[in-house]
Amino acid sequence: MLKFYYAPNTCALATHIALIDAGAPYETVRLSFKDQDQRKPGYLAVNPKGRVPSLVTENGVLTETPALLVYIAQRFPRANLAPLDDPFALAQVQAFNNYLCSTVHVTHAHKMRGTRWVDPEDTAALDAMKRKIPVSMLQVFELIENDMLKGPWVMGEQYTICDPYLFTIAGWLEGDKVDMAKLPRVSAHFARMAERANVKRAIAEQTSEPALA
Repeated sequence: MLKFYYAPNTCALATHIALIDAGAPYETVRLSFKDQDQRKPGYLAVNPKGRVPSLVTENGVLTETPALLVYIAQRFPRANLAPLDDPFALAQVQAFNNYLCSTVHVTHAHKMRGTRWVDPEDTAALDAMKRKIPVSMLQVFELIENDMLKGPWVMGEQYTICDPYLFTIAGWLEGDKVDMAKLPRVSAHFARMAERANVKRAIAEQTSEPALA
């Protein structure tokens, strides 16, 4: 049984959806960022980074969304969540997910996590980063819109582990005040994902589960 640690309204939703897509046996532990659960000793013993998601497996703990997603695809190959028999196509999947992780998510983080880059006392710099978010997030998503999104799904006709990840991060765009009229294909993908039963189930589980005691 896999043990999945997450917090609502975070990138952990992508892994949650993939676990359901894969038909994986799992149990969940919900963390409350408001209560700083991610900083408490119990969770730091699981993931010293103090972030989510984390996935406890029989072989140890995995962190970082791209790693968790490809692990699920490889662990449950019958779900056909990645082109495991095609090294180049699998690398393309990894390239997309790593772009979301290393560039898009980091861009978004400048809105609420600006103190990772400047001192908390530098309010002018923090405010400048926040003001730039609608522009900077639109810029990174325009690359997805125009050059990366291949079809109804990220990789074309086949649904993959890229799709729940894109859906999760695209869900932040409205709050980032991005002009969605400039991203019609991303918007259509988001709507398509929102209608999937497994997506609705993951969101429902994250909404209803009590936080870690």
